[in-house]
Amino acid sequence: MPLFVHVLGLAVFAQGTSEFVLSGLVPGIARDLSVSVAAAASLTSAYAAGMVLGAPVTAVLSARWPRRRALASLLTAFVVVHVVGALTTSFPVLLATRVVAAVVNAGFLAVAMSVAAALVAPAQRTRATAVLLAGVTLSCLVGVPAGALLADRSGWRSAFWAIAVLCLPALLLVFRSAPTDAARRDEVSIRREARELRSRPLQRALVLAALVNGATFATFGYLAVIATDVAHLSGGAVPGLLAAFGAGAFLGVTAAGRWGGRVGPDLVLAVCALPTGWAALALASTDAVALFALAAVQGALSFGIGSALVGRVVQVATDAPTLSGSFATVALNAGAFAGPLLAGAVAGTTGDHRDAAWVSAVLAAAATAVVLTSRTRVAR
Repeated sequence: MPLFVHVLGLAVFAQGTSEFVLSGLVPGIARDLSVSVAAAASLTSAYAAGMVLGAPVTAVLSARWPRRRALASLLTAFVVVHVVGALTTSFPVLLATRVVAAVVNAGFLAVAMSVAAALVAPAQRTRATAVLLAGVTLSCLVGVPAGALLADRSGWRSAFWAIAVLCLPALLLVFRSAPTDAARRDEVSIRREARELRSRPLQRALVLAALVNGATFATFGYLAVIATDVAHLSGGAVPGLLAAFGAGAFLGVTAAGRWGGRVGPDLVLAVCALPTGWAALALASTDAVALFALAAVQGALSFGIGSALVGRVVQVATDAPTLSGSFATVALNAGAFAGPLLAGAVAGTTGDHRDAAWVSAVLAAAATAVVLTSRTRVAR
């Protein structure tokens, strides 16, 4: 595996920390900026919306750039908006910085996926994708709990400063190690690549990715609130809960390598287990031990399935080397956008934050229906 693929994984780790750390910062942001918990949690949806909008646009624009310029410019912008977010006292400004950060994150991830795929042989593309996604899961395992612990001790702004600093080594390595070749405009046909979206297997993979990630983030965005308001744990327990989820996510992505983009029996079984797990979390969230255990299990299932589906998208979108990464990014973040909003609407109506997990169970059940329906058609 080329060293630069691991450099990209380091940058993805920093960006993944930014995307997921909001789960542990929601209570502090709500208090400091005098907004509701639902409004603070909507920052997660704002980030996802930026990812949805940014992935295809920045992938198309950056396809015309040399790869070093594209990666370095996007990562520099990511650092700048985090500095602004750390300094602002306005919730609308903070919301805007999250959208901008997500747009450049989406562009970086889409370019990174295409660069990683281009640097390795076709047989290694799933593994290269797994290296990048390992950066995401490590951010859940290490970055998010560390950010939550830092925020608990020094305030949520310190987490934003830490993310900006964390990006700097990756930015230096991108300047030093990124491929220097110029963009080849004649080889990039956006219209031709977009026609891949007509593919039924690609459509199914994208729908599944959106549903599974929607279920994941519907509850993940409320884990800190569930821990403090439902399980009545102290704020100091939140980093441990996020670490449990992150540990499961890391194990899930590691195990997903065996699926290699195939929708086989193991993946089908994992998808079918998702709604039961989210329902169990909703029912048992008042018990601290059960909450920690189920967070780890659901983290493993959710990220393992998500990683396999990203591999599936890259596998079936063979005629879209520039946009395949953005297809997967859009699908995952469409779910990450809708999930917390649905959870917030339901929990805001009922007044019970446990209902976020019931929203996850419903979305996961819809994913199960899609998988079983497609398997039945293939069998026929």
